[in-house]
Amino acid sequence: MSARILVVDDVPANTKLLEARLSAEYFDVLIASNGVEALEIAERAECDIILLDIMMPDMDGFEVCRRLKANPATHFIPVLMVTALDSPVDRVRGLEVGADDFLTKPVCDVVLIARVRSLTRLKMMTDELRMRALSSREIGAQAPERSAVADTGKGGRVLLVDDLETNPAEALFRAADGDYDLLIVSLDLDNFDGLRLCSQARSLERTRHVPILAVADPEHNMRLLRGLEIGVNDYLLRPVDKNELLARARTQIKKRRYADHLRDNVQNSIEAANTDALTGLHNRRYMEVHLATLAEQAASRGKPLALMMLDIDYFKSINDSYGHDAGDDVLREFAVRIRKSIRGIDLACRYGGEEFVIVMQETELTVAGVVAERLRRAIAGEPFAIHKGARRIEVTISIGLSTLERKSEAVGDVLKRADIALYRAKHDGRNRVVAQAA
Repeated sequence: MSARILVVDDVPANTKLLEARLSAEYFDVLIASNGVEALEIAERAECDIILLDIMMPDMDGFEVCRRLKANPATHFIPVLMVTALDSPVDRVRGLEVGADDFLTKPVCDVVLIARVRSLTRLKMMTDELRMRALSSREIGAQAPERSAVADTGKGGRVLLVDDLETNPAEALFRAADGDYDLLIVSLDLDNFDGLRLCSQARSLERTRHVPILAVADPEHNMRLLRGLEIGVNDYLLRPVDKNELLARARTQIKKRRYADHLRDNVQNSIEAANTDALTGLHNRRYMEVHLATLAEQAASRGKPLALMMLDIDYFKSINDSYGHDAGDDVLREFAVRIRKSIRGIDLACRYGGEEFVIVMQETELTVAGVVAERLRRAIAGEPFAIHKGARRIEVTISIGLSTLERKSEAVGDVLKRADIALYRAKHDGRNRVVAQAA
């Protein structure tokens, strides 16, 4: 696992030392000698992780980190402060301006590399989510970076796993059921391996993305490094400083919320790509992909597959007489009535304009005819409300039916026969159902 590491330090000897350590582990290393240069490199998205010194002229590391985290374009880049400052006040200040960790010089090589690798894994996961979420911005979803910048990390739900607070054996079940934003796990539990609890949390789907903050005694440094390898996000050494605990907890909660926003955007973009925005039914693209799959399944199992093509009669006159907003009202209500008239396993799609397609699995032509007639009556039997209920108009539909007749038959032929049947229904006077056999 490699990454591009930006080392920011005004002392050349320090940068050369860090460059040698990181290069030996096959990381690509960039160098910046001041804060302004570091901000420019980060803005150009040329680095994955930043190792940042605090004591620099003109702009110290605290200000550099604050600016990085305040900028939506660089907010997601992990920052690891590497400095000679070691007081709790300095650590808390670094965490509060957005640093992901705070390592004191001289830094142990093993600790440095373990932390960089841990942050690299998290960065790669976030980058993948960000790339997948790009399409959601094209459909109007709000980018989550701005909300992440404004997030304080407060108000999160935290589960503390400690001998004094909860039964470790039951903690995993509580974590899975409780929708927690953070797990704080003591690695010094009596009669229980805290690392195993962390590993189990990472293996379960419902807790896989919940950040873990480990707490351990200083002499258990190697256990902490092992924890980073199995997915612990951050750690604290005893005695625990209250302010540092709060700062690290808020940092992890903010990261969790940001990642959740990204996943939501990805899911929303997937749904938007397959759904008609006006009616909420599947769109033509989704139907064409899944119709072929359903036809293959029906043919291989020897089961019938019925296809229903529907068209709203005289829809253009509705738009011309009452306006396009009235037409939209009709389309939305039409989709509602379709859902009420078919089974959950049936596939209902808006094919285009006022034309719709319903695919019915394991359905003979005669049964499909009964369903189509029921739907036709549901449409014609009750007027449609338009203009927010101010007026009601009569609406009818014409329906064409066909079924998959032979295993070797192309699904396009089935669709074409339904279209021919629909044309006949319209030609014969509309507001009727016509079936087209092979």
